[in-house]
Amino acid sequence: MKLSVVLLVLALLLAAIAVVPVLLLGEDDDAVVAPVPPFNSSRVKALSWQPRIFVYKGFLSDDECDHLVTLAKKGIMVAHNQSSYYSQARTSSGMFLRKRQDPVVSRIEERIAAWTFLPEENAENMQILRYDHGQKYEPHFDYFHDKINQVRGGHRYATVLMYLSTVHKGGETVFPNAKGWESQPKDDTFSECAHKGLAVKPVKGDAVLFFSLHVDGVPDPLSLHGSCPVIQGEKWSAPKWIHVRSYEHPPVVLKETRGCADKSEHCVEWAAAGECGKNPVYMVGAEGSPGQCRMSCKVCDS
Repeated sequence: MKLSVVLLVLALLLAAIAVVPVLLLGEDDDAVVAPVPPFNSSRVKALSWQPRIFVYKGFLSDDECDHLVTLAKKGIMVAHNQSSYYSQARTSSGMFLRKRQDPVVSRIEERIAAWTFLPEENAENMQILRYDHGQKYEPHFDYFHDKINQVRGGHRYATVLMYLSTVHKGGETVFPNAKGWESQPKDDTFSECAHKGLAVKPVKGDAVLFFSLHVDGVPDPLSLHGSCPVIQGEKWSAPKWIHVRSYEHPPVVLKETRGCADKSEHCVEWAAAGECGKNPVYMVGAEGSPGQCRMSCKVCDS
């Protein structure tokens, strides 16, 4: 009898460990990060089919959210509205993490691949964004309108947007072109901006998956989306853009000796800021599609 009880307790402990593993980070991190349980389809809700939009409730654990925010705070958050080469339509600040930067980031990247059925190598590095009071991102598309940015991985096919904090008012992700958005019930807890399209409230741990292309690879103009201004609180989010092809293994850029020139007056400034490495497709280009700042990036001879 005692043996059976011991075996039962042991079995329950092993089951609990298998379902919810716990990662112990190094001394520098000084934290224990408990993940959410494995994929649970009951937590996923389809919000729209035109465009395809899904919400996963509790995609990240609170600990995982806090860990990503901590990584961002340790890094350098770039204010998108304080540089000439960033759009004035985006007033947040942000930074990119490295792929597989630590066990927690790796586990989240694996979870994203499992949910989307898209390989990890097709995804860009995870970005961490912070929106203060009044900050927003005007409606835009995640797919590209030029061929240069498509050289590395092709179009952005899907986006997983993870919310790392709960915003008390405002900060909704809004899809103004979504079919039938007018029928979405909204009370006075939604901001005025959110009443202009299909809206998703930022709730800590939740994630939104939406597709910027149709299943045949054609860009979907219904995927237009934006971030409403934050009215109360602070918004932290983590977008993960996934391409139609491998993003980790871009085409090899060959050094050229003729036609070496910068196509923008800001190339020297951008190169000094490290954009040649951060944004190589635009700055350097790829075979058959020369970049905008080849001279400043020193990939050709003048």
